Amino acid sequence: MGSRDVYNFDRMRSHLGGIYEVSMSNGKLIEQKHIEETALFKHVSEIIETRKARAGAYANCEITMMYWEIGQYIGSVLLSGERAEYGKRIVAELAQQLMKRYGNSFERTKITRMIKFAKLFPDYDIVADLAQQLSWSHFQELLPVKSDDARIYYAQDVVNRRIGTKELRRQVSRKIYERNEIANIRLSEQTTVPFNVFKDPYMLDILDLKENYLEADIEKAILVELEKFILEIGNGFSFVARQKRIVIDGDDTILDLLFYNRIIKRLVVIELKLGEFKAAYKGPMELQLKWLDRNERKSGEEAPIGLILCATASREKIEMLELDKSGIAVAEYWTTMPPKKEFEQKLSGIMKEARERVERRKSLTISNTKKDIDYFYESKDDDDD
Repeated sequence: MGSRDVYNFDRMRSHLGGIYEVSMSNGKLIEQKHIEETALFKHVSEIIETRKARAGAYANCEITMMYWEIGQYIGSVLLSGERAEYGKRIVAELAQQLMKRYGNSFERTKITRMIKFAKLFPDYDIVADLAQQLSWSHFQELLPVKSDDARIYYAQDVVNRRIGTKELRRQVSRKIYERNEIANIRLSEQTTVPFNVFKDPYMLDILDLKENYLEADIEKAILVELEKFILEIGNGFSFVARQKRIVIDGDDTILDLLFYNRIIKRLVVIELKLGEFKAAYKGPMELQLKWLDRNERKSGEEAPIGLILCATASREKIEMLELDKSGIAVAEYWTTMPPKKEFEQKLSGIMKEARERVERRKSLTISNTKKDIDYFYESKDDDDD
């Protein structure tokens, strides 16, 4: 477009007294359309915000990789083998030199954090991929996590749900991974309950229940704090109904809470029980799931599953009933959050007990198989005498 074309365009816009979208071809005006000023501002603002976000993400990625490279270099060259002691002595001096030139981002404690970062995330390709979606602040929240599997779990959760550092900190502090792992361990090889859906125990301190509460009180509190409860039960859940009435052979049955999980594409019934788990809870839940499967299950959905939440759970009884084969999981709920150290110790004990129970179950299965084999090959010579 020449200078004359620009002049003509400006004169036309001024003459029409508004803002116009104009198409030019060989210096000739071929289309003009009135645009609302607010729409124009909105669109330009979207361009600015999008580009700023991309620029910020790119800068964050580069900063994170810079910290990883620094940590990896110091960790591998200065702090390894015979140079380990020497390396430790000069890190403080290195920090002083870097701070003079680049500021407080390179003080000794922060360099130590970079070294730990590279040590806990040794794979360059994994870090490079995660750095495009996690900020350096996210990675710092993951450094205290002791398990490699747990760190990857939390990092993937950030990617999947695009959560910020505050929510990540909450997930880590409430031991979401560990409780999810406990629930998975409790499932048998013949389970129809999907893995990575439930936790054990559930922390219902978010409901602020008073002493001598009833099941109805829990339900009401859940509805008041529904968003927090959904965060606690897991990813992909959406609320469907409370106290849903169904009729089986003329008898009324009430479902405490009904949810849908879009990730596993299933209806999920949650039953709330005071006190200890009872074997009598199995039958009603099985009926509810079968009714939902027949009457509420939509095309493309999987079979409904259930979760029975109890104040305490008899694991031996639950194991003998083989509820997970019927699509039923059982978990405890705690109405108060213990202090951090006590919470960690309790979860560690529960995890240990769950693993020991699995090992006993495996040993029993192997033992029974051996007995069957021995019986099959047992000599019949004595019977012939």
